[in-house]
Amino acid sequence: MLTTLYRWIDRNILELGRELRLSYLPPLMVYCAAGVSGLTGIVGTFFVKDYLGLSAAFLAALGFWAGIPWALKMPIGHLVDLMWRHKAGLVYLGAALIATSLAIMIGLIGQPEVMRAVMPVEAWFVLSTLLSPVGYVMQDAVADAMTVEAVPRLDEHGRPLPDDAVRLMHTTMQMLGRVAIIGGTVLVSIANVVMFAGAASLAEAQKVAIYLRIYEYAMIIPLLSVSGVMLAGMLKRREARRLAALGRDRAEIDRLLHEPQEKTAPNWWILGGSAAFIAITLAVGLSGIDYGEELIFTASFAVIGFMIVRLVRELAPDARRMLLGTIIVIFVFRALPGPGAGASWWMIDELGFDQSFLSRLDLITSGLTLAGLFLFRRFMAEKSIAQIVVFLTVTTTLLSLPIIGMFHGLHHWTANLTGGMVDARFIAIANTALESPLGQVSMVPMLAWIANSAPPHLKATYFAVMASFTNLALSAAQLGTKYLNEIYVVSRAVKDAATGAITTPANYGELGALLVTVTVLGLVLPLAAIALTRLLGLRSA
Repeated sequence: MLTTLYRWIDRNILELGRELRLSYLPPLMVYCAAGVSGLTGIVGTFFVKDYLGLSAAFLAALGFWAGIPWALKMPIGHLVDLMWRHKAGLVYLGAALIATSLAIMIGLIGQPEVMRAVMPVEAWFVLSTLLSPVGYVMQDAVADAMTVEAVPRLDEHGRPLPDDAVRLMHTTMQMLGRVAIIGGTVLVSIANVVMFAGAASLAEAQKVAIYLRIYEYAMIIPLLSVSGVMLAGMLKRREARRLAALGRDRAEIDRLLHEPQEKTAPNWWILGGSAAFIAITLAVGLSGIDYGEELIFTASFAVIGFMIVRLVRELAPDARRMLLGTIIVIFVFRALPGPGAGASWWMIDELGFDQSFLSRLDLITSGLTLAGLFLFRRFMAEKSIAQIVVFLTVTTTLLSLPIIGMFHGLHHWTANLTGGMVDARFIAIANTALESPLGQVSMVPMLAWIANSAPPHLKATYFAVMASFTNLALSAAQLGTKYLNEIYVVSRAVKDAATGAITTPANYGELGALLVTVTVLGLVLPLAAIALTRLLGLRSA
């Protein structure tokens, strides 16, 4: 038994550590910064709930607009391919935008009156919400390209490495990238647990002081990503000295370290289409016309779909069918609507989940998600994305049932039956422990396939294509969430900041029907997408 357990640990965890290379660290640092971005998540939830009178439907719509920059990852990725030598500049620009977003929130929490004198608090919050994803998408596109660059082409003697060894390193690099992101969430979850310890008994002013401190600590996020590209520069200079010692001339060293394997020609369909998309998005967003989100989503879908059609011509027919099948399945799986902010408000108001408990729940989620990457490592490598999505769909549906049950009083029944042990918090922790390991399972096979199979001169572009389309799916999910929140209206109590009088009463009566609808859609839609790909003769990676 112990021998079997050791073999499993060695195969799934220790082996990954043995495959780690120093050259992998720069992109991992940028990815880790993305994971650390969750540091402000709990603060943001309570800040919106307690200080901003924004509806669940408005927040879902805001989530849609915040997701639009991620739909632009494809042109940004192509830009990275074009400016390969100078791509670090995009990380610096992204870090500046992220820092600005954090500074706005620091001002809103620490000096709200000063900020309000310039423009409404709600407007500042919207600006902060929209700035940060622009910064993160820039950094993420560069990090994807850095993962390709991090895998060495030559051995210690300057000879080309075998294809099998390179393929294994690409898979390891993508796996470690997911580990870095989830590892960042583990770190911030631990920080939140420490920061919010005993928060339920604190006065409101003390809670606000904690909120402010967390946003101040979050300034480490842009610093971490910038440090990653600085380390990459140091490693390149070290590698240049090593190659020079092996007798390589300066021109060859420059080509090996600073140029992609193949030159990338500007794709004016991507660049021109993206420019048109940005112009349309800004015009619609600033005009405030009805159905603006729907117009932008339709335009995004058309532009990105057209670009994908142009790009897949670079692939062999089998690879083309595999890419299209993968896109359909992943898009639908990630486009599933959620219940929105109302479910979190209900847990806070009705179940008594405070900052301290939610931070512990986040720690369990991120810790077990990280464990799941190791637990399902072979499963991800050996199964197709369609098989993985079927497994995730059925499992997620089953794990949605306890939350629906708690809305109808399941936790009261179980608490009475077990002397108070199996209460709402126990059920939430158990449900989280079962669901968390599944979080990143669907993404790793797709990323590894791109790293290994995309044309060498378009690696960053193909990463960005898939990211743009799958992130567009998240925008579709936000639209679906907005529609459901307009059908099933859920609201928390909103108080006037000056008088403390309740201006909007709490109303969670329709949350039960909302949860059931979300669960049914989450079961039916992915299975229908997989059936469609089979009918079309496509297959997934």
